[in-house]
Amino acid sequence: MEPVATTESGLPIPPVCDSRTLDGFDAEAKLGAPGRYPFTRGVYPSMYTGRPWTMRQYAGFGTAKESNERYHQLVNAGTGGLSVAFDLPTQMGYDSDDPIAHGEVGKVGVAIDSIDDMRTLFQGLPLDKVSTSMTINAPAAPLLLLYELVAAEQGVPGSRLAGTIQNDILKEYIARGTYIFPPKQSLRLISDIFAYCHRELPRWNTISISGYHMAEAGATPVQEVAFTLANAKEYVRTAIAAGLDVDDFAPRLSFFFVARTTLLEEIAKFRAARRIWARIMRDEFGAKNPKSQMLRFHTQTAGVQLTAQQPEVNLVRVALQGLGAVLGGTQSLHTNSYDEAIALPTQKAARLALRTQQVIAYESDLTGTVDPFAGSYVMESMTDDLEAAAMELIQAVEDRGGAVHAIEQGFQKSEIENSAYRIALQIDSGERTVVGVNRYVLDEEEVYEPLRVDPGIEIDQRERLAALRAERDNGAVERALDALRGAARGTSENVLPPMREALRLRATAGEVSHALRDVWGVHVPHDVF
Repeated sequence: MEPVATTESGLPIPPVCDSRTLDGFDAEAKLGAPGRYPFTRGVYPSMYTGRPWTMRQYAGFGTAKESNERYHQLVNAGTGGLSVAFDLPTQMGYDSDDPIAHGEVGKVGVAIDSIDDMRTLFQGLPLDKVSTSMTINAPAAPLLLLYELVAAEQGVPGSRLAGTIQNDILKEYIARGTYIFPPKQSLRLISDIFAYCHRELPRWNTISISGYHMAEAGATPVQEVAFTLANAKEYVRTAIAAGLDVDDFAPRLSFFFVARTTLLEEIAKFRAARRIWARIMRDEFGAKNPKSQMLRFHTQTAGVQLTAQQPEVNLVRVALQGLGAVLGGTQSLHTNSYDEAIALPTQKAARLALRTQQVIAYESDLTGTVDPFAGSYVMESMTDDLEAAAMELIQAVEDRGGAVHAIEQGFQKSEIENSAYRIALQIDSGERTVVGVNRYVLDEEEVYEPLRVDPGIEIDQRERLAALRAERDNGAVERALDALRGAARGTSENVLPPMREALRLRATAGEVSHALRDVWGVHVPHDVF
């Protein structure tokens, strides 16, 4: 008997499916109509038949001026949404002139230290027309407030701003590591952001609960869904405990998933995730607004599956991954550039990545119908199997006291590391094929010239910070930072209004983060991490 193929999550894929595979399948209960509970077929009735998904490109490197030039190129090429990559010091709440930032300024994203940098980053871009996603977590609040302040200078009120901050700190403790504060204080800051945006930025997505980074660290599709939704439950509980009504903040929750080359399981994953989240929100949290039950998500193609060997092959991988995201019903999509396994993408590579989405949207027939896989024997079977496995793993997190307690026990991290190790062994042994790496290799690779970041950027950024500190009213800045510390010491005052005032007075993002460090301390991981 031939061995049965398995998914990335280790679930069996029957070689042939028929009506017996779905014996007892209740299409009305499991599928429903598009745009209606349980949202398996998509969160909107018409999905892409009215207009395609938002095509985002993730960009940001070097200085704010260089990144601004790339954004103008992307907008001119047809990008409807910008996704901002920040450098590592910015992600960790340090200014470019902090000693710990040395050697990392502008390397993996743009350096943003103050309102001056944010002003330059978005100069000439219509902030009332573009949707901006910022990949920022621990310092999400100051970066969002800087964006709001710059928009106000352009005459765009907060009520007209659309976009997303990632703001998902729990996955940082699990898979990525750019956390600052202890979990309890981080969750306090997140609930303050929820409340502030409900009042001031009603169109803004206050969090993008991310499975992507866990997947990049080695999580299977089942783990990606389960740990992401377990984290989401923790955020909902935190907001409710802070006095917010679930239907006041839940419609602005959004999610962020990966799209791998394993097309069928990825489509099943997205469909199952929608169904699970709808049930959690309705049955566990009592959400009555259908928008609170919708799992709206952004997708990025799998960076971890890009190869430095024969990088042009990545164009094929990205096309397959983008196809899976679209067939799975994503609301927005970023397609990776083929050269990102080597360095920051060149302008040509970034344009080709965008063109990949445009070919899917405008040259295929996928936008003509909603959820074309609905009713497929194999797809409905895989969706059910993935849903059951994810629910079992979500319960395992709940049994440990919820996402935070499970994180403190090292549960999610250990599970993901075991999966990553298994995949590495499969690649090394040849059991898992990676074209150009362990099969169909070339004797000699072609020379590729990557985009390089000028090391002089750090010097320029330090000089700008020195000028800023010499020009501003430092006494007013320090008083504003003291007000922020006072709000952080209490439990009832939202920290974002005093933070906004400090940033308006040209306090830096690093100074704001340090003010909170003074009160809340920093997270020190346990040995199990």
